[in-house]
Amino acid sequence: MLRTRALVLFFLCFGYARAQDEQVLFSPEDRIIFDRLIQEADVEGSASLGEVIVAAGRELLNTPYVAGTLEGHNPEILIVNLRGLDCTTFVENVLVVAAMSEEGQKEWDTYLRQLERLRYRDGIRRGYPSRLHYFTGWIRNNAKKGLVEDITQSLGGLPLEKRIDFMGTHPDLYPALSSEAALEAVQKVEQELSEQVTYILPREEVSEVENQIQNGDIIALATSIDGLDVTHTGFAFRKDNGHLHLLHASTRGSVEISKAPLADYLQGVKGNTGIIVVRPLESRD
Repeated sequence: MLRTRALVLFFLCFGYARAQDEQVLFSPEDRIIFDRLIQEADVEGSASLGEVIVAAGRELLNTPYVAGTLEGHNPEILIVNLRGLDCTTFVENVLVVAAMSEEGQKEWDTYLRQLERLRYRDGIRRGYPSRLHYFTGWIRNNAKKGLVEDITQSLGGLPLEKRIDFMGTHPDLYPALSSEAALEAVQKVEQELSEQVTYILPREEVSEVENQIQNGDIIALATSIDGLDVTHTGFAFRKDNGHLHLLHASTRGSVEISKAPLADYLQGVKGNTGIIVVRPLESRD
């Protein structure tokens, strides 16, 4: 009886499933925040996608930073959490809301479909390994979908060949990798990523090309940590002073705009080797 009551309360507090094969977890507050974001991101028709992205991102200022909100569910389900964001879920949610605003869409189901498309390899959720865990993999797969373009090389980025294997060599940090099948699938993805060349714009050169970086471009921070590609990400935001800053979910506590310009901010990030710059693309439909 107690278990039945607990399940009833759970379903009252959280929407859990649209269909057996389309499970999604969210709270009523997430729906409220989504409706506000869609409304506020509806800026004047002449605004570029980058400007809409910045508008949506700024609506989430002061949202608490919360790590690991996508973890701990087996089988893998689509998780919506707009109450607490990490750097990647911040980027994903803002991109989806901005793209929907550009296309005049406001439906919750459309948001769920687009979030799933962005978060998973080829837009299909097939368990934990299908999530785009590594951000360079996220970039490449979403470029393949026609959603973004990596412009780092055109900005003067230098090629970097690096072994990507942090998850596969630290499976104890990821409970989902206790499954041998999941671990092998992730290691296969890591092998594919390691065979590809990534272009990195050295942090010392960011100030020289910042005039070519636009509002709403995705900024991914490359790292010297063995086995990892990127440790943080956010959006470029040009303040009235003309300098680029980083609009991001900061590990220091919440979504914020960096006080220091981007080039200076990078100097204070331990292990940072430079950035990857990715431009969100207008809908081709």
